[in-house]
Amino acid sequence: MDRTLVIGDIHGGLKALVQLLERAKVTPEDEIIFLGDYVDGWSDSANVVSYLIDLAKQNTCIFLRGNHDDLAHRWLKSGEMNDQWLQHGGQTSIDAYRKFSEDQKAEHIEFYEQMVNYYIDKEERLFVHAGFTNLKGPAQEYTPTPFYWDRTLWELAVCVDPSLQPGEIGYPRRLELFNEIFIGHTPVTRIGSTKPHKAANVYNMDTGAAFKGKLSLMDINSKEVYQSDEVWTLYPDENGRN
Repeated sequence: MDRTLVIGDIHGGLKALVQLLERAKVTPEDEIIFLGDYVDGWSDSANVVSYLIDLAKQNTCIFLRGNHDDLAHRWLKSGEMNDQWLQHGGQTSIDAYRKFSEDQKAEHIEFYEQMVNYYIDKEERLFVHAGFTNLKGPAQEYTPTPFYWDRTLWELAVCVDPSLQPGEIGYPRRLELFNEIFIGHTPVTRIGSTKPHKAANVYNMDTGAAFKGKLSLMDINSKEVYQSDEVWTLYPDENGRN
């Protein structure tokens, strides 16, 4: 494989995803790791899933489960929904699926069910949508919920003294378990960043595509970053999750 690429939260921004893959000159030889939250935001939520299903036929792809994907899956499979989900992008996914047949929905349900909660590569790099809380690592979690809802891992990384190194007193044990950790879930725009942000050994790839930010991709070996336009400019008549 030529490169291993990681992509942050998409939130229904198919136009941004297509633009991003073109800018990064992605080929079928590239492996792509998606960090979750494919839906709930812009109007192309269902179309994003269809696009990813087709993309996986030509590229090696790993699809992490995000909290919004979990909620959309629950609704598709059983009709389960709640006001909080509807207020945070869920309605856009419901609207996006109105034109989809039952067979198409069944194909998407299968896609959601095949997502993974986390992935660890041969270089001991962890990929997870949100985080994990168990000090012995993600394999020891009692419930999968932290993988797509936790924010404490990122909050911890941001608070680490940049002068501290792994193994030194005060360096968090959770972060020592992996050489690098790649996450999404919490937009880096909250700390004034517009590009993927590194704190300790954690790379946050969520650059606010659901709001006023861009969609981002990183070559995990070279650390080269590619970005789409600000996603809202590609959907000028929509509000996303704003």
